[in-house]
Amino acid sequence: MPSNPLTELLKLPPGDRAVLAMSLWESLNDDERDEQLELSEADRAELDRRWAEHLNDPASGVPWSVVRSKLRG
Repeated sequence: MPSNPLTELLKLPPGDRAVLAMSLWESLNDDERDEQLELSEADRAELDRRWAEHLNDPASGVPWSVVRSKLRG
């Protein structure tokens, strides 16, 4: 039985997998991305709520470096 290409690709080193992932993402045009990543109404409402909250209090934002260190911590 032939091997599954995804199984083989998942055996690549992390750096190679990251390059492959970015290459695949960049190979999609805007319409393809929009078609595959359509937001639900609930997701759209949550993003709108969070954006309004940020506009109301911009200082409430947390820098990515802080979020990343908390996730890794």
